[in-house]
Amino acid sequence: MDELDLLKKDWNKQPDEKKLSIKDIYPMLHKKSSSIVKTLFYISIAELVFWILINTIPYVTSPQYKERLNFILSEQMVTALTIFSYAIILLFIYLLYKSYKTVSVTDNAKKLMKSIINTRKIIRYYVIYNLVMIFISSALALVYSINHDPNLENISKFTDKQLAIFTIVSILIIGAFMLIIWLFYKLIYGFLLKRLNRNYKELEKLEV
Repeated sequence: MDELDLLKKDWNKQPDEKKLSIKDIYPMLHKKSSSIVKTLFYISIAELVFWILINTIPYVTSPQYKERLNFILSEQMVTALTIFSYAIILLFIYLLYKSYKTVSVTDNAKKLMKSIINTRKIIRYYVIYNLVMIFISSALALVYSINHDPNLENISKFTDKQLAIFTIVSILIIGAFMLIIWLFYKLIYGFLLKRLNRNYKELEKLEV
């Protein structure tokens, strides 16, 4: 049980005329919310570094990986997708930083509630964006590979049954990859967003 829960427990035990006011509870909720958003901001920076390492190290250290990737997507497409992806992550970091600064200086319960809602939206849209981009990128890579990869040149000779199996397997692989990414974000951001949502509900009760 954290400090806020202890304070609320003590608050509920007191007679109505002696109960703590919103001015007593709000600073605690404000501090916790600010800390959570700050942690989300730091995680987003760590994620940027992680993806840079994941994308850069194999591309720089493995000529085979670079050749394969450029063959499937073309070097220009790889560069364009990389720049676009990093731009979105940087925008996400900026929005989280802006949200953190807003939460830090907010001295009003309603404004804090609005900032919490905004932070949840930022995270939700970012996760949705990543899942959509994974689906689109995987689909484009699959189509490009079918048309240009020598290892898949015999696909035109597939029977209807073989083509159906190939399509189903491809969809399952893409779906599994998207599920892994979703679980990754659920693990990283889900716990903190749950705590942030609990703070929002507590603020709602105080506003009633």
